[in-house]
Amino acid sequence: MVMRVVFIGTPSFAVPSLRRLLEDSGIEVATVITQPDRKAGRGQRLTPPPVKVAAIEAGLRIAQFERIRNNPEAHELLRALRPDVAVVVAFGQILPLGFFDLPPFGTVNVHASMLPAYRGAAPAVHAILNGERETGVTIMRIDEGMDTGDVLLRKAIPIGEEMTAGALEDLLAREGAELLPPTLHDYLSGRIRPEPQQHGLATLAPRIRKEDGRIDWGVEAWAVHNRIRAMNPWPGAFSSWRGEEVKIWRSLPSPTPGGAEGNPGVIADCGRDYLDVGCGSGRTSEKL
Repeated sequence: MVMRVVFIGTPSFAVPSLRRLLEDSGIEVATVITQPDRKAGRGQRLTPPPVKVAAIEAGLRIAQFERIRNNPEAHELLRALRPDVAVVVAFGQILPLGFFDLPPFGTVNVHASMLPAYRGAAPAVHAILNGERETGVTIMRIDEGMDTGDVLLRKAIPIGEEMTAGALEDLLAREGAELLPPTLHDYLSGRIRPEPQQHGLATLAPRIRKEDGRIDWGVEAWAVHNRIRAMNPWPGAFSSWRGEEVKIWRSLPSPTPGGAEGNPGVIADCGRDYLDVGCGSGRTSEKL
């Protein structure tokens, strides 16, 4: 029996999961639901989200909704499609009760952390920002909370000391995509039973703002290094130099204490492709 799925997602993180579902002969993607096209780039041209682009390439039916909450059209579409299960990957909205529970097996989500750690919109960024050596992917059932639903499967993934948030998100997107089809098959066949999260261990990963990229040179070198790689590719870590804002994309921590005369934020040394900048403890070498 072929499993009927409605796929709900928006950014590039969701594309590997959609494509992996399409490769599985036991799964039919009935429709893709995504957010509307947005203006982007210097010319502010109307641009489709990455999931829409992938869906068009695959010849799939597409529906776009600004909001699903209190939207009768969205609810009626899901009801009419009669999927066995819905799959959400980085859609960008919290789905309301009465929508996510319409399919017989509910709605399944691919989340980029080892839940209950790092619930929220930016789990990979916060894992790097906090200096974690490991994160992972969780496939879970959606409920009314923010990433609070019962877990179907988790897989741990190591974080390299120089890995950026962009590289980590790409890795987690691929790992989640590979886990998704077999997890769905096992779940619908009863071989996996949803497991409640330990809510007392939950941590949060709220949405990142542009100002979060500002570097505080008064903290230790490792913390500066973690911020630089956590903010790559967006919004980019930045500091001021001679009255101008400078973006810093790559760094390495050094155990050498202080900067020039021990002052954090002062350039202690420079070469053709690096700057050594003093921190509260140690130095960071910014790659040019």
